[in-house]
Amino acid sequence: MAEDMSGGCACGKVRFTARVANDEAYLCHCRMCQRATGSISIAFKNMPKSDVTWESEPDWYQSSPIAQRPYCAACGASLGFEFPDSEKMDLTVAAFDDPSRFRPIHHFGAESLHRNWLNTEGLPEYRTEEHQPLVDRWMKAVGKLPD
Repeated sequence: MAEDMSGGCACGKVRFTARVANDEAYLCHCRMCQRATGSISIAFKNMPKSDVTWESEPDWYQSSPIAQRPYCAACGASLGFEFPDSEKMDLTVAAFDDPSRFRPIHHFGAESLHRNWLNTEGLPEYRTEEHQPLVDRWMKAVGKLPD
């Protein structure tokens, strides 16, 4: 069943509502996405452009001769990817206010995939609130930990 889901950038300048029909998402590992996001991979939700409403418009970066990417010029958050001549686009899973609904169904750009980063099962896990120097910084700055 389709559901309206909201999202946006880190600072709140750019906001969107997306009509999400299913839980399927994917991980892109291509070098263009790695460079555009500064990350090993990026999780995307592919959907019709007509199902995305920008409450406040993003900035757009022409990332190649064939594609562009919405982002926030104020905080730098990467918000997606699109071919201008396509009826579909990708939104970054992490840009949704509640990304927990989504699950990856495939990898794309596998030629640039870094296998060491795929299965991190068994690595030590640390919670933010357990790192006292960071907690102290937040408490001094704003009196609480971020959401």
